[in-house]
Amino acid sequence: MGKNGSAGGFAKALLGIVFGTVTLVAGTFLYLKFGPPPVAVADSPFPYERQIVKIPLRARIAREMKDPPFQASEEVFASGARIYKDQCAVCHGTPGHDAVYASHMYPPPPQLWKKHGPRGTVGVSDEEPGFSYWFVANGVRLSGMPSFHQVLSDTEMWQVSLLLKNAGQERTAPVTGILGGPTP
Repeated sequence: MGKNGSAGGFAKALLGIVFGTVTLVAGTFLYLKFGPPPVAVADSPFPYERQIVKIPLRARIAREMKDPPFQASEEVFASGARIYKDQCAVCHGTPGHDAVYASHMYPPPPQLWKKHGPRGTVGVSDEEPGFSYWFVANGVRLSGMPSFHQVLSDTEMWQVSLLLKNAGQERTAPVTGILGGPTP
């Protein structure tokens, strides 16, 4: 009698797990099909959505991040500024000017020439150039950030990344002329 009781308990537990899984999957499907999931830019995100997405993104970047194949220089900054102005400024702004589109996007793109955080970091200048390069080359799903891998050359992506690494530094007249706006 003891053997049948434990086998019956196991079968009930297994049935409960299967029923719970089917109910969860069906409920999720029904919510996504007929409910109001946050898919529009103006919708509030799921609870903890931003925090959850950062974990795998940062982990992948850490695994795949590269070092620049050349050093930063005024020529690199000027080339990077021209590319940035043509390809990036519409979403990420320029020194002293936020992008108009940014407030209408979800998630909003960071304004890369603006100070933020407790240390007053400008844009992503506290990150390694390989961090910015990864974003430029690969883009980020569901964020509006496209991949520029097929649009820009490897050299051009590094030029922009090195420019952004030094966004908090004083800019020379040629770079300021290209980007416009004040120097930090």
